[in-house]
Amino acid sequence: MTIPGKSKSDASRKAGGSAVVEAAPAAELLDVSVVIPCLNEANSVGTCIDKAYSAFSVHNLMGEVIVADNGSTDGSIEIAESRGARVVRVEQQGYGAALREGIRAARGRFIIMGDADDSYDFSEIPHFLEKWREGYGEGFGRGLCPGTTGISATQGLRRC
Repeated sequence: MTIPGKSKSDASRKAGGSAVVEAAPAAELLDVSVVIPCLNEANSVGTCIDKAYSAFSVHNLMGEVIVADNGSTDGSIEIAESRGARVVRVEQQGYGAALREGIRAARGRFIIMGDADDSYDFSEIPHFLEKWREGYGEGFGRGLCPGTTGISATQGLRRC
């Protein structure tokens, strides 16, 4: 896992193999922010966070995971924090409100959004970043869906 301001060897480990993540200074712009809206996803949110941080580590990316929680009562918040995610508590109910607040809190140059139910393959994050850095515009979730390989991005809509 790449930790802002720390080398991989500096990362301390917790039980279960998840690293302790220190927040990046507010002025530091990260490569990517992964925003995960969440409401009672204790069974899968940790897996999503681990996959995102693994992708950061393997591809030398400076990134953060933000779990925008909409009032979970099943331990999702504690799991997310223990896996190194920054939890944003969103009082207004609804998926859109959680996304909005998660995006508002993001510090990455690029933002990836995916659900907390492990239906997206967060290991595909570097492929999206590669296309955006090549000048492609918006990317669509097709490349994050299990069982697909291509990146669906459109050129010319908006230069990044």
